[in-house]
Amino acid sequence: MPEAGLKESLRFYAKALKMPTFAHIEDMVQSFQPGQSLEAFTVQLLKREYELRQENQRKRRIKRARFPLLKTMEDFDLTRLEHVKPEYIKQLASCGFIDRHENVVMIGNPGTGKTHLMTAIGFKACLKGYSVLFYHAASLATELKEARDTYMLSRMEKAIAKADLLLLNELSYASFGQEESELLFKVIAERSERASTMITTNLEFSRWPDMFANETLVAALVDRLTYHSHVLNMNGASFRLDSHQMR
Repeated sequence: MPEAGLKESLRFYAKALKMPTFAHIEDMVQSFQPGQSLEAFTVQLLKREYELRQENQRKRRIKRARFPLLKTMEDFDLTRLEHVKPEYIKQLASCGFIDRHENVVMIGNPGTGKTHLMTAIGFKACLKGYSVLFYHAASLATELKEARDTYMLSRMEKAIAKADLLLLNELSYASFGQEESELLFKVIAERSERASTMITTNLEFSRWPDMFANETLVAALVDRLTYHSHVLNMNGASFRLDSHQMR
């Protein structure tokens, strides 16, 4: 078969088998060493294909997570935390709590890095192969209500339930009516002991009834969130305020 025909066939089968690395084998041929066995060269090709697939999967997980901004642990000054030891945050960033289906609740005043840490841990989880979803609490309540109105609620709930880690940011800036409270409660409650949920809030648990329409529901919600959980005191000096004053 002519060389042009071979290349066309190679591209066809590479696409059919979903192995794009093999469609550009000429790039790999340049690294072929004299005396290298066919088996060793094939392993090299397969390794590159594997690494490419892993990288593409990581990119898809990060995109599906819907982070508003990407934040990393390396960009966070752990020494600024006043009530949480840096080693504890590093332990959480190892993502072992996800395997144990434990929850994390970060409670503290604005500007202390809660959202940054949540996003950074979520990003680490994506890199480690976990499925992650990021929501602002008010946005999730709105989307759940809209999904219910358009008969898409079951589908949305199943998508959230499949996530290994649900990140629920800023559970404190909005008040929820009875319907929204029930929808949020159901999403969080159904994850109990099955998957992990991480929440940031400015309000201590005793003030959560201010957000929700039903105190009995709040008690049940807190009970589920704090069972097998890590509750972090994130109160302290505002990073954002200090940064502004330094300018």
